[in-house]
Amino acid sequence: MAAYTFSIIGVLALCLTSIALAINSGYSKGRAGVLSGPILPAADENPLYRIDRAHLNSVEALAPFVVPAVLAMMVGVGPTLLATLVWLYVLVRVAHVAIYLRGGNAAKGGSVRTVLYIAGCMVTVILIVVTGWIAIA
Repeated sequence: MAAYTFSIIGVLALCLTSIALAINSGYSKGRAGVLSGPILPAADENPLYRIDRAHLNSVEALAPFVVPAVLAMMVGVGPTLLATLVWLYVLVRVAHVAIYLRGGNAAKGGSVRTVLYIAGCMVTVILIVVTGWIAIA
């Protein structure tokens, strides 16, 4: 497992990002006197909505990436390739969260945020294909 140290640290960074966003979301809601749950109005202009959605989006994207990353270690995907995919994904997700939290035109659907989300999906698909390929080879 030592060969996968950088990948493991990257996966843990993704988990910590989700936890940090959960804390930020809960703190922001509590400070605003809003109950937990969906934020209304559901609008990009509402900072609480953006914080909540950034957190939920992070959680939604975590499992589809982390599961194949762990499987990749189990089937023996090259450590350098896996670390590259993991850290590329981490960078894309952190940029996605930063854009989402900042708001503005870049955070609206169909803009920079969407491009980053799709980039993360593409890295995930590449990871799944590589892991599957190694598993059946």
